[in-house]
Amino acid sequence: MSEETPTIGIGMLGYAFMGKAHSNAYRTIAHMPGQPPLLPELVSIAGRNLEAVTAAAQLFGFEATVTDWRDLISDPRVGLFDNSGPNLLHAEPTILAAQAGKHVLCEKPLGMDAGESYEIWQRVAKTGVKHMCGYNNRFVPAIRYARQLLEADELGEIRHVRARYLQSWGGDEDLMTWRFDNAQAGSGALGDLGAHIIDLARFLVGEITTVSALTRTFIKERAGHAVDVDDAFEATVEYENGAFGTLEASRLAPGRINSLVLEVNGSKGSLLFNLERLNELQIHMNSSPHKGFQTVLMTEPEHPFLNFWYPPGHTLGWQDSFTHQAHHLLTAIREDTEVGPYGADLEDGYRAAEVCDAIVRSSASGRREAITYRKSEV
Repeated sequence: MSEETPTIGIGMLGYAFMGKAHSNAYRTIAHMPGQPPLLPELVSIAGRNLEAVTAAAQLFGFEATVTDWRDLISDPRVGLFDNSGPNLLHAEPTILAAQAGKHVLCEKPLGMDAGESYEIWQRVAKTGVKHMCGYNNRFVPAIRYARQLLEADELGEIRHVRARYLQSWGGDEDLMTWRFDNAQAGSGALGDLGAHIIDLARFLVGEITTVSALTRTFIKERAGHAVDVDDAFEATVEYENGAFGTLEASRLAPGRINSLVLEVNGSKGSLLFNLERLNELQIHMNSSPHKGFQTVLMTEPEHPFLNFWYPPGHTLGWQDSFTHQAHHLLTAIREDTEVGPYGADLEDGYRAAEVCDAIVRSSASGRREAITYRKSEV
C-alpha cells in the first residue's frame, strides 16, 4: 500500500449489529489487494451507554468514544459519518452531519416512513456530500452478477419476480427490543426485512408501481409491553416494465434463520438466489440443452468483486458485502463519482420507503395501492 493513500476519518453512531459489520469493513479495506481509494481511520464511535460503547471502541479499534452523537459531527477529524444507530436516530444525525460537510452512510430503512425518508434525502442532497443507504446485499457477487445478466437482456422479457425474507427469532414472546416498538422502529418485519427485498427487486427488475398487501401482528404483547409493529407481511406487486410478483417477510418462520430468496423468471430464462448460499447463483437459460437450473459458483476472477480476493473455488462471506459497499462509497468520495446506480444512495432509500408505506396503506384499506414517487427538488 502506498504511503500516498489519503485517509478519511470515520465517525460512527451505533455499536451493535451493524456497527460491528461496518467497523470490520473499514478495517478490512486496508488489507485488500491494490491501493484502497481512501484509507479509513476509525476516529470516534458514539453510543448512549458509556460502558458498552467504550468496550465496542476497544473491540472495533476506534480511537475515542462519545455519548452524544453531536460530538462526532463537530469533530474536524471525521470526514465520513456512519449512522448505524436505531431507526429513530437516522434522520437528524444524518442531516446535520451532511450539513457539516461530512459524507454520510445511513443504515436501512432510511427513515421512519416515506415522508421522513424523502426529507433526509432532499436535505442531504442539497449539501453536495456523497450519500449512501446501507443496502449491502447489492454487493454480494451473485446479486451483482444477476444484475449484469439482466442488464445484458439475457433473461429476456421479465415476467415474474418472487422475493421473500424469513427469520424465526421473533418467535420468542419474552423478547422485547426497540425493533418491536413503532416509536423507535417505524415498522416491524416490513422495514427490517422487507426493505431489503424491496431494494433488491428494484435493483434487479425496476420500479414497483402498485401493491396489494396484508400486514399482521401475531404476538401482540411481549414481556408485558404492547407490540405495535408488524410481525409479517405478504404483498403482490406490479413493476413499471410489466412484470409482477410477490414480496414476503416474517420474523416468525420457525426453521428459517436468515432466509432471503429471490427468483426472477423471464422469457429467455430464470435466475434464483438464496442468501444462505450466497456464493451460488442458480441460472436456467431456455437455450441450454440442460433442463432445470444450473448452479454457478461465484468464485471466478471474472465474477463481480472476486478480483479483490482469492483463487477460484474459495468462497466469500456475508461480511464481505459490507467491505465491498464501503470500498464503493470511498471510491465515489475519492473520485467524485456517483454512488448509484450500483450502490444505493439516499434516493434509493426513499423509494424503498414509498413501497413500504404503500404496503401499509393497502393492508389498512383492503385495496390495491398505486405508488407515486416524489421528485427531487434539489
